[in-house]
Parts: sequence; structure tokens; C-alpha cells
Amino acid sequence: MTWVVVSDIFGRTPALETLCRELPDKAEIVDPYGGRFMDFENEADAYACFMATVGMKAYASILTRWLSRYASDVTLLGFSVGASAIWQLSGNPLPASVDRAVCFYGSQIRHSTDIDPRFPIDIILPEHEEHFSVRDLSETLSRKPKVTIHQSAYRHGFMNPHSTNFDSGGYTRYLGWLAKLQ
Repeated sequence: MTWVVVSDIFGRTPALETLCRELPDKAEIVDPYGGRFMDFENEADAYACFMATVGMKAYASILTRWLSRYASDVTLLGFSVGASAIWQLSGNPLPASVDRAVCFYGSQIRHSTDIDPRFPIDIILPEHEEHFSVRDLSETLSRKPKVTIHQSAYRHGFMNPHSTNFDSGGYTRYLGWLAKLQ
């Protein structure tokens, strides 16, 4: 199996590379900046750069092109906009056989709840989001075939040491959970 790790707005970072080394099996990173380390000062700068230079639709296209490299045995792992990019393409025929996806706090999923994924997706929701009801999104998505909702006790960004909401306990817990997925 190959993990395709789809980054958040920070892109490729040393912390994300560390997470990839801690996953079982091979892991590769897809990011919105072509593999360049961006070294953002904060989340606001990272968000502004992502929106100005890439955007959600283009990020989903980047991921689709990346997946054309694989024939089978791909597990997608996305964080924030990466999770939302996975969701955006999940209802379409893909160039690779995706066995499953795990999406952490993909808040933009709320704008496209009409999508019905073609492969199993575990969605890990944050405890709270400022701009929408996590409970309502959970209820909507839990009715979809192939979608499993996990309600976490952590904030959006808890898996990323660059986020103000990073939680080392949550990181350790979910990294252990990911290691058991096979």
C-alpha cells in the first residue's frame, strides 16, 4: 500500500515529512506548492498564499494528476484543504484505484455535500468550527454510503505542529489509529 498524504495550506514541511515517516508503508506528499518548502510565518499567511496562488479546484486537479502515477493500493490521507481536495475528487472516476481515504478536518467539504464518494472515506471532524455547525455537517455526511464520521475532541489543525491548534496528545492518538489501518 502507498499513502498519498495531501497537505494543508502549509504545504510540504519538515513536520509533515516526519508524519510520513511514522506511517506504516511508503508515503508520498502532494502539496499545493510543487514540493517547495514555503516556511510561512502563520496560518493567515499560508491561507492567503493558498487562495492567491492555488485554490481548491486547482488543488483537486493537482491531486488527480498525481494519482495518475498509481495503478492500485493507494490510501489518501488529507488535512484541511487536502482533505477537502480529496472530497472534491472522490465522486469522480480516478486514474488510480483508491482503496480508502482519511480526511482530517476538511472544512470546505461543507460546500459540496452533494458528492457521493466512490471509495470509503473516514472523516475526522474537529470538536468545533467557527463558521459552521460541525454537528450538522456530521449528520449530513453520516447518511452517505462509504462515509464514516469520527468526532474528535480536538480543534481544526490538531495534527499540524505549525497550527495554533496543534495538540500533541491528539496527534499521537490519531497517528496510532492510522498505523492500524490496513
